[in-house]
Amino acid sequence: MNEELSYAEMLEIPVETVTVNRRERRRRAKQEELSDRVAEMVNDRMEEADPAYAESTPIARETQPRDRREKLSRRILWGELIAVCALCATIFLTNIFMTDSAINTFVRGLWNGTAEASDTRTYEDFTLSPVVSEFADVELAVSDTGVLSFTAACSVYAPCDGEVASVGGDAENGYTVELRHSDLFSTVMSGLTNVYFAEGENVLHNVPLAYTDGTHPVRVTFYEEGSLLDCVTVEGGTLAWS
Repeated sequence: MNEELSYAEMLEIPVETVTVNRRERRRRAKQEELSDRVAEMVNDRMEEADPAYAESTPIARETQPRDRREKLSRRILWGELIAVCALCATIFLTNIFMTDSAINTFVRGLWNGTAEASDTRTYEDFTLSPVVSEFADVELAVSDTGVLSFTAACSVYAPCDGEVASVGGDAENGYTVELRHSDLFSTVMSGLTNVYFAEGENVLHNVPLAYTDGTHPVRVTFYEEGSLLDCVTVEGGTLAWS
């Protein structure tokens, strides 16, 4: 207290106006002492390796050696090669001993590609057209077996649109043409002097197919799956199914 009073007299401050606040200093001293204690407690706990303050350690991971991975890759490649060889051997053996097996059918489908849809139309699905021009003076006759015939010099037309399946015969005895209209229905025309189309070409009912000079009788027959049809009628030169 004497130090405060001496300091006040040195500054020429009246002594009676000076108040010494010892409580404030004691309080600050206590706070500083408490802070020091807390710091010491924290340091002690960290030194004791308290789990709450323990340092994290990296997890050790077991790495696979490079040579081991290479061995595994080689084993996989060998396994794939063996599987391919086994498949080829299976296809080869089944192709010899089991030609109709499912795997052979599947493989043939891959090699042949997508097959074209079959044309299953029957003769009743076609409308017959005149085989000679309406301007030609030709008399048509139909036998009891369904064979259409005539003898005259005129152009000859296909009774239906189709494809030339074959051309046979010769100029001396007359040519024979087979027309395929579908996979089931076909027409055969014989006794022709000249044929304008070759095998594999498409023909139309309104385009002349051949010519006859009247030397040989021309015969037209219709077939369904190889069987002769006897259901053709002629009315005023027009053909129709009976």
